[in-house]
Amino acid sequence: MSQAQTPHRRRHHIGEFVASGDWSDYWSTCISRAGQGRILVRGYPVEEIIERLSYTETAFLVLKGELPQARETALFDLVLRSGVDQQFISAAVGAARFTASAFPDSPVPALASGMLASGSVTGSPQEPAQMLIEAVGWKLPHDQACERIMQVWAERRGRVPGFGHPLHKAAEPRAVTVRRLAQAMGGWRDHGLLLDAIETHLAAVKGRKIPINLAGALAALLADLGFDPLVIGGLGALSYGMALLAHITEEIRDGVPLRIIPDALGAHYDGPEERHIPEHRNAP
Repeated sequence: MSQAQTPHRRRHHIGEFVASGDWSDYWSTCISRAGQGRILVRGYPVEEIIERLSYTETAFLVLKGELPQARETALFDLVLRSGVDQQFISAAVGAARFTASAFPDSPVPALASGMLASGSVTGSPQEPAQMLIEAVGWKLPHDQACERIMQVWAERRGRVPGFGHPLHKAAEPRAVTVRRLAQAMGGWRDHGLLLDAIETHLAAVKGRKIPINLAGALAALLADLGFDPLVIGGLGALSYGMALLAHITEEIRDGVPLRIIPDALGAHYDGPEERHIPEHRNAP
């Protein structure tokens, strides 16, 4: 049984362990087991995984608990390679390069900075996935689901996640390609079709097209593969990881130590003009 099909184990409160004195399952995992000279990952010997599986297959196994079928492997590989890079448009790149410029001894802190900047505003697929999974669960016709989505997410966020891009106004090239390839592989299903319907509905309501962005496309594809929104959010950051590492090493080797933002590059002060504290401010 795959992880997606396995019921979630109940989370325990620390007080339960203290009260019972039974700490036998305080640290518990179903991901791997390690003993002297032997490692099992999701039940498979690690030697077999290293020898017989690709990186994509291994990642799928670790996250989902079962080996992927050929179609699942192809779709998951599409996700992992879709982030690529888009110069300095991503805030994650700026965060990573700033950190690398101040800490050039290792790429790891800068990688962490870039990952930490991968959130709802910077294009994480987690919120679009939550939206799509929740809405598909309503089992409503697309027109009714779209109207309800607009209402629900206007209240939650003031916007519908997974749409729009600061640079790509007509179409997000990565999202277009991901959608097209997913369709060709039979991976654009309930969540993807609903995302298409939302795009059409948004255009009708707003009077202009607001295209599906990469976060939305990845959310739909991964939701159709049965991934949890938390995993989907993590995969969004990880899929951009190689681009971050490339930027970080470029910054350390060829960049500017201790980057700043001077006035010429947009720094602007709009506080009060120079003023002075009265000499006798605290005098009795």
